[in-house]
Amino acid sequence: MRILLTNDDGVEAYGLEILYSIARRLSDDIWICAPIVEQSGKGRGITLHDPLRVKRLGDKRFAVSGTPTDCVQIAINDLMPDAPDLVLSGINRGFNLAQDVTLSGTVAGALQGMTLGIPSIALSQCLDFDVDLMTQWNAAEVHGAPVVSALLEKGWPADVVININFPDCAADAVTGVEVTRQGFRDAHEMHAIKRCDPRGRDYYWMNFHALDQTLVDGTDLKAVAERRISVTPLHLDLTHYETMHRLKKSLGGTVPRQIHVADEEQAGAAE
Repeated sequence: MRILLTNDDGVEAYGLEILYSIARRLSDDIWICAPIVEQSGKGRGITLHDPLRVKRLGDKRFAVSGTPTDCVQIAINDLMPDAPDLVLSGINRGFNLAQDVTLSGTVAGALQGMTLGIPSIALSQCLDFDVDLMTQWNAAEVHGAPVVSALLEKGWPADVVININFPDCAADAVTGVEVTRQGFRDAHEMHAIKRCDPRGRDYYWMNFHALDQTLVDGTDLKAVAERRISVTPLHLDLTHYETMHRLKKSLGGTVPRQIHVADEEQAGAAE
């Protein structure tokens, strides 16, 4: 099995090395194509107005001056001799839960693999940023390969990516694996902090509040809070079908009034 690894924390990120060790337990044909610098929060962004540069760091290791989506596209289009059998994106430094999935470059890397027809998985390690980050990867390091192997054995639809979040605890404190749905936070954590630079100009720094949330059964948020590994199937269809069908009853198939007026004016002019 040929595996492509990417991330959004950058090619030198420690989480990528953990992901490499997980992939090595599954195959010996491992390729890496990751951003030169951190691309966290870039979502599915692509580079349109600047050239993309690729730096070869080793036989199967590349760094790209772009986003995770750029990396996966370039790797599969040009850098790899044949398409990979699996794309693994991560391991992200911090969770990708609830609404985070729409911002996450880690999830975006997996989504790009999926759009190119490759089974793809995003992996994230929940962390406590107030303590030594390097000591907190144990859950992902120990349980990553078994969880990925189980998923590969079972399989999933071609239009779905798998989003895995490892809880912030030691590997032996993990209480299980739960297949979850995407949760939603009931309070806004993100906010902008206004500051002033030495030249008297205002600038802003985006930050996050650590807020208590209502934890709903079956969600990714509750699973990791209770020290379970969250496995969430995601897809790109953002349509809200209930609203779509409701609006169809009043808007679907109708012609706006201004179009009728324009038609009448054109008919009068013709006469």
